[in-house]
Amino acid sequence: MAEAAGVSRQTVSNVLNAPAVVRPDTRGRVEKAIADLGYRPHASARRLRTRKSSTIGVRLDPVQNGISGAVLDRFLHAVTEQADRRGYRILLYTAASPADEIAQFGRLLDGADVDGFVLTSTSFDDPRTEWLIAAGAEFVTFGRPWGLDDVDDPRHRWVDVDGRHGIASATRSLLDDGARRIAFVGWPAESGAGNDRRRGWREAMAAGSGLSPKALDALDLHLEDSVSVAAAAVHGLLEGGGLDAVVCASDTLALGASTVVGPGVRVVGYDDTPVAAALGFSSVQQPLEEVASAALQLLLDGESGGEAGGAAGGAADRHRLLRPRTVWR
Repeated sequence: MAEAAGVSRQTVSNVLNAPAVVRPDTRGRVEKAIADLGYRPHASARRLRTRKSSTIGVRLDPVQNGISGAVLDRFLHAVTEQADRRGYRILLYTAASPADEIAQFGRLLDGADVDGFVLTSTSFDDPRTEWLIAAGAEFVTFGRPWGLDDVDDPRHRWVDVDGRHGIASATRSLLDDGARRIAFVGWPAESGAGNDRRRGWREAMAAGSGLSPKALDALDLHLEDSVSVAAAAVHGLLEGGGLDAVVCASDTLALGASTVVGPGVRVVGYDDTPVAAALGFSSVQQPLEEVASAALQLLLDGESGGEAGGAAGGAADRHRLLRPRTVWR
């Protein structure tokens, strides 16, 4: 290659890796030689030389219920597709618990198999992020560090969707259409994302429903993410005084609610899964393409590059909070 272009090997390397430092006429000769010879860079050799694997580790989450779990499948597809455009591969691994995943971190880092991680399913006091920060590993999370003191720690880069805004917006729209008794079907209190979504409903209802705090408490359900459990609980509310609408923390819960409400009661879910589209109930849609793009930008570029379309204001340079939208049906 170098001989064909009449340049040194270092010049060829510069054209491939830092073309801006090579004079245009020299760069043109090298690029022509590359085209004529059909040269393709040897990826394995480059990884050995740079000590970079060009690989990102992502845990393959177990299927939980086949409904709301679909959102992580869509995110994984988006992040894999966008990583490929950047010349990176995705390495999938499994883990049965946070401790098991931390053990996987150690093995993958010790073997130089990955350059960093994209974490999903963040939880209160998540030990995975603490371990990665202590190890000096590169990572970004899809989800805020619930319950930790590192929400504003620049070493913890995160992307999340503003569920509070999404649920509040959906609830306000229902209120504007004349609904007043709007129930919220959400998860138990140990869920950070669930609590965030519940706050959105509560704030919108307190401002626009005219109902007392006690009446709102009666409409606020804390349930496991189960179709049958949601159906039974919403049926109980219907028998106890009727409902105008039901807003849910997931499409799983919304599916349960939709099986028992009458035609005049609107149901709104969360995640806009294929189930919501097939059965025709409204749902809050997360911008997963934007989430994947922002996660890779933070992980690979080290900064968000400022506020982008759809981002909520106030996010730090290495944190992104994106706003969802409701798909009305």
